[in-house]
Amino acid sequence: MILDVSGNMEGAVMQWFDTVKTDFISSFITGDRWRMFLQGLGVTLRVTFISALLGLALGILLAFMKISKKSNGKRTVFSFIAGIYIDVIRGTPVVVQLMILYFAVLASVNNKMLVGSIAFGMNSGAYVAEIIRSGIQSIDRGQAEAGRSLGLSSRRTMQYIIIPQAFKNVLPTLGNEFIVLMKETAVLGYVGLMDLMKTGSYVVSKTYRAFMPLIGTAVIYFVVIKIFSLLLARLERRLQKNDSR
Repeated sequence: MILDVSGNMEGAVMQWFDTVKTDFISSFITGDRWRMFLQGLGVTLRVTFISALLGLALGILLAFMKISKKSNGKRTVFSFIAGIYIDVIRGTPVVVQLMILYFAVLASVNNKMLVGSIAFGMNSGAYVAEIIRSGIQSIDRGQAEAGRSLGLSSRRTMQYIIIPQAFKNVLPTLGNEFIVLMKETAVLGYVGLMDLMKTGSYVVSKTYRAFMPLIGTAVIYFVVIKIFSLLLARLERRLQKNDSR
């Protein structure tokens, strides 16, 4: 009886491996579908990098707008505008923002990658703005006073003393925002852009096998994000080493 159970288990395991092998071949080998995944990854990376650059530029602008004050200490109009923008963007799902831009605001634009990059850049800019704002405000006020005592103007004090320290402090957090942004781009398929996730869904529809294409998609995301995480950790260690000198 034990031998029969053992034989059945061995047969089940061999059958499972055969099924996995068949699924792998049909999902990645047949029709050179691995090239589709590679192209989808390229789209994901391009949108992520472009969006990160747009988000960084927009975030810096919004951060300075939000911390701007009048001579009497009250908030400026720019501060209110930046605050409203950040609240709206952070309070609505990125997929909704993407679809509004694609189907309404930028409906006449035929470049899906451009629209997607703008949508994610606008979304990332709101989060980057808060990261940079918190970094600037975390610098001790004595640093600004020291700069003024050296004869530097407010602008030069911000440029040469405050911003370098703040940027160094928030650089790891900005790196994490980049990783989050890469994962958020998985909703690009809602506007028909063949990114990595959309490619996985397409292969599922062609092979009628969901397990292997989706697992393969997840593995690719994990490997790429793990590489960036390791690079980010290395950068953090280097910054800490520089601080200890």
